[in-house]
Amino acid sequence: MKKEILLTGDRPTGKLHIGHYIGSLKNRVKLQDQYNSFIMIADQQALTDNAKNPEKIRSNLTEVALDYLSVGIDPSKVNIFVQSQIPELNELTMHYLNIVTLSRLKRNPTVKNEIKEKNFNESLPTGFLIYPVSQAADITAFKATVVPVGEDQLPMIEQTREIVRSFNSIYKREVLFEPNVLLPEKGLGRLPGIDGKAKMSKSLGNAIYLSDSSDTIKQKVMSMYTDPNHIRVEDPGNVENNTVFTYLDAFCLDKLQLEEMREHYKNGGLGDVKVKRYLNDILQAELEPIRNKRNYYEKHMDFVYEVLKTGSINARSLAAETLSEVREAIGINFFFKLNR
Repeated sequence: MKKEILLTGDRPTGKLHIGHYIGSLKNRVKLQDQYNSFIMIADQQALTDNAKNPEKIRSNLTEVALDYLSVGIDPSKVNIFVQSQIPELNELTMHYLNIVTLSRLKRNPTVKNEIKEKNFNESLPTGFLIYPVSQAADITAFKATVVPVGEDQLPMIEQTREIVRSFNSIYKREVLFEPNVLLPEKGLGRLPGIDGKAKMSKSLGNAIYLSDSSDTIKQKVMSMYTDPNHIRVEDPGNVENNTVFTYLDAFCLDKLQLEEMREHYKNGGLGDVKVKRYLNDILQAELEPIRNKRNYYEKHMDFVYEVLKTGSINARSLAAETLSEVREAIGINFFFKLNR
């Protein structure tokens, strides 16, 4: 019987790519049989730095939902919900903001890095600055016991744990629970972009998406960054920071063949084209059934919307219970009406 609650999710700023797939989506499919799972499409969090372009978030929301279903996330086992449809999360965020200092928010290394990446400087939206508190509300609203994250997100979870401890201490009630972290399996780090850059994103045009056609995938694989000094087939090649081999490490199941290919490449006599063709075959086999499922769900959008509606109703019911307990602990759980 599934007892522990798992919470995870994504910002709908674009379609999901194979970095998301290998880094989290495959794991979520496995975990859905072990935990009571809630998967959040974090549209409000995405709006913290996209407030002037809400249509981008609205259109990508359904794209993310389609990607979830196409990889095998089962709505009969998992609640897929939309963050903005759970207003209780906003009130929880407000209550938590009262016990978090501005200096603590500014010290969060994950937020500091993202602020630097986005070049916010003095134009930093307040909503973006406080999103660690909003994330704490997301986690605690569902009394999540387990949150799968990458190592770069550990400061966010630690801040959630701090908020839980502070709240329970101030109001002298064990209302909130500290979540545990579930890190990716060793060796499953973030995939680089096909151009070799550390980050894979739509804005950089260096991602392979789950919804890409077979021709697009082949084109992208054949353009991948390898070893710039591996000019002739007979030249020894470097597999370190070689994007093709990084992807093969993530997707190739025949580790013996991969090791033989790696040694051949390092010693010379193996060309980039042959290695890329091998990777293309592997990715096509992995992504074709996902793409076919996605095409099916695109023709049955009423079902997709019903999944989001049902998941959001279930999520809101649980969040409302938590908010009621939080209000009671604070002493503001009033049940009277004000008459004029």
